Amino acid sequence: MLTLGISGHFNLLPALFRTYMHDAAACLVADGELVAAVEEERFNRIKKTNRFPAGAIRACLDIAGVRPADVDAIGYYFDQDLVDLGLRNFQLATPAQPVVFGCELLLERLRAEFGWEVDAERVLFTRHHLAHAWSSFARSGMADALVVVMDGRGETVSTTVHLAGGGEMRELRSYSVAQSLGLFYQDAIGHVGYGFGDEYKVMGLAPYGDPAAYREQFQSLYRLLPDGDYELIPGIPDMNPTSEPFYTNGFPARRAGEPVTAEHRDFAAGLQDTLETLAMHVITHWARQTGARRLCFTGGVAHNSSLNGVILRSGLFDEVFVHPSSHDAGAAEGAAVVAAARLGTPHTRVARLTSASLGPDLGDVERELGVWSGVVDVERSVDVVEATARLLAEGKVVGWAHGRSEFGPRALGNRSIIADARPVGNRDRINAMVKKRESFRPFAPAVTPEAAATYFDLTDTVAEHGFMSFVVHVRESRRAELGAVTHVDGTARVQVVTPEANPRFHRLITRFGELTGTPVLLNTSFNNNAEPIVQSVHDAVTCYLTTDIDVLVVEDFLVRRRVPVVRVLDDLVPALRPDTRLRRDWRPGDEVRGEVYLDYSSGPSEMPSPEVFALLSAVDGESTLGALAGDLTDEMRAELYSLWQRRFFTLTPKA
Repeated sequence: MLTLGISGHFNLLPALFRTYMHDAAACLVADGELVAAVEEERFNRIKKTNRFPAGAIRACLDIAGVRPADVDAIGYYFDQDLVDLGLRNFQLATPAQPVVFGCELLLERLRAEFGWEVDAERVLFTRHHLAHAWSSFARSGMADALVVVMDGRGETVSTTVHLAGGGEMRELRSYSVAQSLGLFYQDAIGHVGYGFGDEYKVMGLAPYGDPAAYREQFQSLYRLLPDGDYELIPGIPDMNPTSEPFYTNGFPARRAGEPVTAEHRDFAAGLQDTLETLAMHVITHWARQTGARRLCFTGGVAHNSSLNGVILRSGLFDEVFVHPSSHDAGAAEGAAVVAAARLGTPHTRVARLTSASLGPDLGDVERELGVWSGVVDVERSVDVVEATARLLAEGKVVGWAHGRSEFGPRALGNRSIIADARPVGNRDRINAMVKKRESFRPFAPAVTPEAAATYFDLTDTVAEHGFMSFVVHVRESRRAELGAVTHVDGTARVQVVTPEANPRFHRLITRFGELTGTPVLLNTSFNNNAEPIVQSVHDAVTCYLTTDIDVLVVEDFLVRRRVPVVRVLDDLVPALRPDTRLRRDWRPGDEVRGEVYLDYSSGPSEMPSPEVFALLSAVDGESTLGALAGDLTDEMRAELYSLWQRRFFTLTPKA
């Protein structure tokens, strides 16, 4: 049976609030095997997008070589009543909107995007946490397990505990939205200048602080109860529940972009400690109550790899599995599994998922790179792994694009920025020159299985370490050697790369180890701070040209800049993105100014100079920047380059 699972919304509004139905994705499951999976953000270039996943659906069908008519059923990652209730809520708030509900909207989107006429009986909605649970257990390779789903919210729950086995998923206990650990963490990070989607940043900041500094304030926000229960103390209605104790304490709240102080570091440490305390209170009780020795942990909270490390070290389980796409994109896969079961094909045990390389490949690389031949030098390498290993050993930072893209928020060796893991300066260099992000943010080490235990304490608990899901301790004798990837507390979010999961990346790490004596590479996602991970050759070249990455490697090709990019901007053709908007901003007493912005929830905006705004207003998708401007000044080039870095528009060479 072939089932398609999807997450995301229905494109009712361009700026539908970003926390609603986020992480749009599509997954294709054939007779229990996950054959294709990709997030919509890779195509529309909007992080954590909630747009309908048309691009992702198209990619999954292409990968599998099937037509829409070949799909037996479609699973959606939320319960139909909740979807319809949300739409009714939306309609009440905006009476001009037509009254239309979930199934009808889904069928309408499929018809509009693909000309696909689907029988409504073949569209099956699934309870959100059941979708999460099956996505994890179906890929775990386990015969039975305790399955814990922990996220912001499902329909009316925030954590659900299941016992899986014998083809069944039996719910043991659910926790209310008022007890949501995902929302608690999301609410709290506003105190240190972060918001939705930034939780991992605060997790990275936590080891720099002292969790005891604000323990009293955090403990005032919850109460542990018997039998794995707990209470989050409700705040004043319609106010952030974490506000009061820190307001009363006089905590110096940080705003985005402001310096991080000792107080902010201590806050992050206290928040992480609180999450771990509450989550382990739940997991420990149910492990002991059921006697289960295997755990599948999933939901958005399961991407907190520091918490996952605590689970490993707890000794509660012999085996732990965390899906590489535990956030809502992965629930699309679970919806497909549940849909198949409802139509008479229940899931049977399959081998454990060891590779997340489930998205599209790079296509005709030589042709795509040839488009940029006037801007970059392209060299086909006889042995690209050998050449890249030597570049890395020389200290180069490399953009590495190969094979199928990975499913989930982490680059695992197919869409990666890689560097020598030894010099501590590489961490600061990449944070500054590529990511444009805070210096405290750690990078992950990628290591061969042959060397993993030499450098890292993976504990005695069996786990799939190929997905960067667990923070473990770097062996004390190796911490100085791995300066770029050892965090301040002596830990690292390790990735163990096997030859079976990723032969080319494994061979690269191995060869680097032969050249340097250290078979470990720094691995981070191939993107800058303004965009999702790259998907295509165009994305990879754009990211390379708008960062200070030294060399780009795409399949068997080495790519290098010919000259500084700002010197060739005149010959590139700009095109406005589908979400780019231009408008004139007039205020009484002020001059008229132009604004460029991206039309989605929390999309960036900028007030360019009048000259650049006029140029953008004339963009036709065919004329070069030089032709549009007549005479580009150095100031205009610098401004246009900055706007390109922030992805307000695209640039390509003239055909």
